[in-house]
Amino acid sequence: MSRKFLLTGGSGLLGQYLNIEAAKENDILTLYNNNVGNCDEFKSTKADITNFNLMREIFSSFKPNVVIHTAAVTNPIPLPGQITRDVYFVNVNATKNIAELCKQFDARLIYISTDLVYAGYRGSMLKEDAKLIPVSLYAETKLMGEMKVKETLVNYLILRTALLYGFGLNHSNCHFHKMNEELKNGKPVKLFVDQFRTPISLQDAAEIITNIAQMDINNETINLGGVGRVSRYEMGEILCSVAGYDRSLLEKISLNDVPELPKVDDVSLNTDKLQSLGFKQKSIEESISNIIHGN
Repeated sequence: MSRKFLLTGGSGLLGQYLNIEAAKENDILTLYNNNVGNCDEFKSTKADITNFNLMREIFSSFKPNVVIHTAAVTNPIPLPGQITRDVYFVNVNATKNIAELCKQFDARLIYISTDLVYAGYRGSMLKEDAKLIPVSLYAETKLMGEMKVKETLVNYLILRTALLYGFGLNHSNCHFHKMNEELKNGKPVKLFVDQFRTPISLQDAAEIITNIAQMDINNETINLGGVGRVSRYEMGEILCSVAGYDRSLLEKISLNDVPELPKVDDVSLNTDKLQSLGFKQKSIEESISNIIHGN
């Protein structure tokens, strides 16, 4: 059954993949702000999600059944001139407003959160009820966004996404994309050996989010990650193996070598709950092969 999907952050790294997936079987309206990305290939509109009156007009006009809220200020290290209040306004206040509009217009809210809300020192393969201690402004405000969603409505799903990897579309980029370009051009890459995540490809994540958004699941928080617990360095090794790059270009570094980066040792995710819903994630090797070879 075709549904009406409203997507925020439609020109973002994940958002552009979601546009493609969600539009296959649904009527979508995708929102962008600073960059258009691939939004111009779909029904789209330029919108600042902190403009509450504009967001109300969009809801009133489009009347979505499902809202996938990906838009956020995501950088873990504050950018020059970045004001803390502005980050809160986007990640917390705008999320609360979107949740209220979902309640008013009887729409289901899929809130895209992050694995970085977890305490990064309490062990590995964390379940959804594990201790939450965000150590960056980004993670703190995403957790506050989760709280606003839970306070406001019942018809929601919170997805805590792991590290996303793949090739960014149009202007968007990510660490994996940059790593691949460097290795392909024979340049050395410095990679952490002491931070562990359960990465999931952008394609895999977009497919799962689109499918889970159409399922009758409410009032839940679910980890959305891959099946392999790896460090950035191990990701580099897998990429070199799959793509045939020179493994000697990989240089081991520690989180301690980048003191300005909020230190998160291990936020690898247990995804039993996700798998219990019928989802089976691809292995890192299979996903990277698909990305590199275009399978």
